[in-house]
Amino acid sequence: MNKREVDQWLERYVEAWKTYDREQIAPLFTEDISYRYHPYDEPIVGRDAVVDSWLGEVDQPGASTRDEPGTYDATYRAVAVDGDVAVATGSTSYSSAPGGPTSSTFDNCFVMRFDSSGRCSEFAEWYVERPAAGS
Repeated sequence: MNKREVDQWLERYVEAWKTYDREQIAPLFTEDISYRYHPYDEPIVGRDAVVDSWLGEVDQPGASTRDEPGTYDATYRAVAVDGDVAVATGSTSYSSAPGGPTSSTFDNCFVMRFDSSGRCSEFAEWYVERPAAGS
C-alpha cells in the first residue's frame, strides 16, 4: 500500500459509513478482519461480524450506535505507511439534527493492516472528543 491507496480506502470507508450499505462496507475488509472500535477491545473477527456490527444488527461491546443520516461527516488521511501497515488521522463531526450546527468533534487515529488486494485485515481506532470552544 502507498499513501494514495490508503487515502482512497479511507474515502471508501467514510462513504460506506454514510450509506450503511452492506455492499459498500464488506469489500473494505478481508474475510478474517480483526476490528477494534477501541484499542483495548476484544476484536470483532470476520467480515460478516464487522458488517453486522456497523449496521447495528448485533449488540457488540464497544460499538457505537447507528448514526442518523446527515448528522455526521468525517475526513481521514494517511500519515504513515510502511508496507502493509498504515496510520491515519482525521476528525469526525456530529450534529444533533441533519444539516444542523456541529455539536461535537472527535479527533481520530486509525492503525490498519492491509492484504495484497488492498482490503483491511486489522483495524484499531483511537479517538478523543475535542473540548468545546472556550473550555
